[in-house]
Amino acid sequence: MNVFKRFFKIGEAETHAVIDKLEDPIKMTEQGIRDLKKDLDGSLKALAEVKAMAIRSKNELKSNKARAEEYEGKAVQLLKKAQTGGIEPAEADRLATEALTKKEEYVQHANRAKTEVDRFETNVDQLDSKVKKLRSDISAYENELRTLKARVKVSEATAKVNKQMAQIDSSSTVSMLERMKDKVAQQEALAEAYGEVAGESTSLDDEIDSALEGSNPKASDDLAALKDKLGLDK
Repeated sequence: MNVFKRFFKIGEAETHAVIDKLEDPIKMTEQGIRDLKKDLDGSLKALAEVKAMAIRSKNELKSNKARAEEYEGKAVQLLKKAQTGGIEPAEADRLATEALTKKEEYVQHANRAKTEVDRFETNVDQLDSKVKKLRSDISAYENELRTLKARVKVSEATAKVNKQMAQIDSSSTVSMLERMKDKVAQQEALAEAYGEVAGESTSLDDEIDSALEGSNPKASDDLAALKDKLGLDK
C-alpha cells in the first residue's frame, strides 16, 4: 500500500509540474479578476434588491404606524362625541372598541415591518461590507497585475539580452580580430613591396635611357664639328 501511495505522490507531483509549466500567471490573474468582478456584480445586484426591500419595509412601517394612530384618534373622537351626546355611549364604546382593534392590527403590522427593517438593514450592512472588500481586492489585484506584466516584460527582455550575450564567444571574437589584423598587415606590406618594385623598375629604365643617350655617335660627331668650327680644339 505504501508503494502505491508513493507512486501516486510521484505522479501527482509530475502532474502539478506540467500544470505549472502550462499555466500563465498573467492569464490566471486576469481570470481571477474577471471572476471577482462577476462576484461584485452579483453582490451589487443583491445589495440593491435588499435595499429595495428595506425601503419597502420602512414605508410599510411608517404607513402602519400612521393607520394605528389614525384608529386611536377615531376611538378618542367617538368617546368624546358620546360625552357631548352626539352618539349613544354604548354605540360609542362599541365603535371605539372596533377602532382600537384595528389600531392593534396595524400596530402588529408595524412591529412586523420593524423586524423586517432591522433584518434588511443588517443584510444591507453585510452586503455593503462585502462589496467594499471586493472592490478593494479588485483594485489591489489590478495593481498587482500591472506590476506583474511590467516584471514579465523586463524579465523577458533581460533573458533575451542574456541569451544573446551567452551565445557570443569572446575568445573566438578576439582570435578573429587578431587574424584580421594579421591579414591587413600582410596586405599593407604587400602593397608597399609592389610600390618599391615599381620604383626600382622605373629607375632602371631611366639609367638605361640615360646611358644610351650619352653614347649617341651622331651627337659626338656634331660636338666635334662644332668645336672645330669654333677653333676650340686648336
